[in-house]
Amino acid sequence: MLVLDPVGDRIVDANPAAARLLGYDRVVLRAMAASALHPGQLPALIVFTQGALAKGQWWSQSLIPRHADGKSLRLEYAASPLGDGQLLVTLFDLDARRRRVIDGQADQHMRAGIAEWQRMERIFRDIERENQLILRAAGEGIYGVNADGVTTFINPAAERMLGWLATDLVGKDMHTTVHHTHPDGAQYHHHDCPIYAAFRDGAVHQVDSEVFWRKDGTAFPVEYTSTPIRDRGRLLGAVIVFRDISQRREAEERLRSALAEVDSLRERLELENAYLKEEIRLESHHQGIIGRSPAIEATLRQIDLVAGTDATVLITGESGTGKELIARAIHEASRRRDRPLIRVNCAAVPRELFESEFFGHARGAFTGALRDRVGRFELADGGTLFLDEVGEIPLDLQGKLLRVLQERSFERVGEERTRAVDIRLVAATNRNLKEEVRRGRFREDLYFRLNVFPLAASPLRERPEDIALIAQHFLKGAARRLNIPEPRLTEGDARRLARYAWPGNVRELENVIERAAILAVRGRLRFDLPETEPPGRAEAAPPALPADRPLTEVDRRARDRAEIAAALALTGGKVFGPGGAAELLGLRPTTLASRIKMHGLKQ
Repeated sequence: MLVLDPVGDRIVDANPAAARLLGYDRVVLRAMAASALHPGQLPALIVFTQGALAKGQWWSQSLIPRHADGKSLRLEYAASPLGDGQLLVTLFDLDARRRRVIDGQADQHMRAGIAEWQRMERIFRDIERENQLILRAAGEGIYGVNADGVTTFINPAAERMLGWLATDLVGKDMHTTVHHTHPDGAQYHHHDCPIYAAFRDGAVHQVDSEVFWRKDGTAFPVEYTSTPIRDRGRLLGAVIVFRDISQRREAEERLRSALAEVDSLRERLELENAYLKEEIRLESHHQGIIGRSPAIEATLRQIDLVAGTDATVLITGESGTGKELIARAIHEASRRRDRPLIRVNCAAVPRELFESEFFGHARGAFTGALRDRVGRFELADGGTLFLDEVGEIPLDLQGKLLRVLQERSFERVGEERTRAVDIRLVAATNRNLKEEVRRGRFREDLYFRLNVFPLAASPLRERPEDIALIAQHFLKGAARRLNIPEPRLTEGDARRLARYAWPGNVRELENVIERAAILAVRGRLRFDLPETEPPGRAEAAPPALPADRPLTEVDRRARDRAEIAAALALTGGKVFGPGGAAELLGLRPTTLASRIKMHGLKQ
């Protein structure tokens, strides 16, 4: 018996009987090529080995091995597959059988031969059973083809995956049967097949982007390796190992979708973080609206009323009055507080980038659009969008903003997909939008869309009693930022600050306080304020009201309080006597004292 490796053209093993029959030592046989034992008989050897691999058993008397002493032997060959492409070959000496018959010993030797053959049959059956168990356990499909593309063998796993039986495929063109069409339905020509290329160019081909077709006409994605079979430089065929990667493809697709979603969320979070960093400078800022004046109390009541709704809010007021702080307070008191407040300074957005800034753009939408960009509307989805300086939006672009506010949907620049958005809109402006509408500089329909709940931010000069509280808050933050001991704000400092008109409002006050902290000497603040003109009445002037609106009780109380505070500031807190606040206001001193107490003012 010999064990042959047809692909490698070598004798893997030989038993002692084969060594005696062939005249070689077993070690020599194990190092010998099968074709060297049968010189000049390569075609017959290939037919014999391929037939055994394809049919399971094969007999032949056409192979004539050469004995070690150079003579030719007449033998009968019987072969069965062992698995892993190897064959178990049993050799029968025909000449010896004939001599035994001639010598009259036929019966005895025939019986011995039959017994030996039966023993070999048992060995074959055991080996075949083990091979079938191994092949059935293999998860990969395995089949072989010769140099003409004709199938020579196929394992059970390949049968299960393809839906064909081995008897249906052996002897047929494998490409035409299972590999005839591309995934897109286009014809797959033999010349383009990597499996057949393996026995043309002699290279191993690995492919993971094609499909095989089942007997029922359905296709499934495969990953396969086509390995050429060689014999002394000749390419005889190929062995193909393949697996069904449908589940892997589905998992990969789910993973790609998940990663795309993660990338989108990560990009969105990164942009949200950037915008938030852009908006929040230091933790000492924007911790709340500071003040106890009637104007502040009225503003807080309005915030409480509107925060619980999704109504659009239009905040009006002079620059520096804290319109953004009011917007943040509305957002923080709303159900959207867990989502971001996205701020857009409409005055800082270039005309040509307006749509991209607001709605985002797709990659390649215009020169410089190297990647997809999420717009502010999409960033604010689920949260609040704060449009600061909304009156600065160019007239020809206001219609696009109005459409998005009405439809709650938009398209990125360069993209046809419509995206729905759920936002709460808060707008702010220091312009009189009603007057802008009258002059044709602002769309009336957009104004009505924004002006659902108007809210006015009071200028600092209308609430002088809040100046000291706000100044103290800014002073504490400035000392922490500058890493200096906190200077003391004296009563004199507070009176001087209250006398100033603050045209820049809270923003100007913050800058003055920080500058005074820098210039402070031994904890004593030094304020660099311009002289007011005229001193006194101009600063304490009551807020201007529309001519067609009468004073409300809140307005009247605010005006009275402001006038009393200004009078106290001018007189250094003096109420009674000549030059006192009572004389300045034309009131009885006791009446003024009573009102000071009612308004919570300090003398």
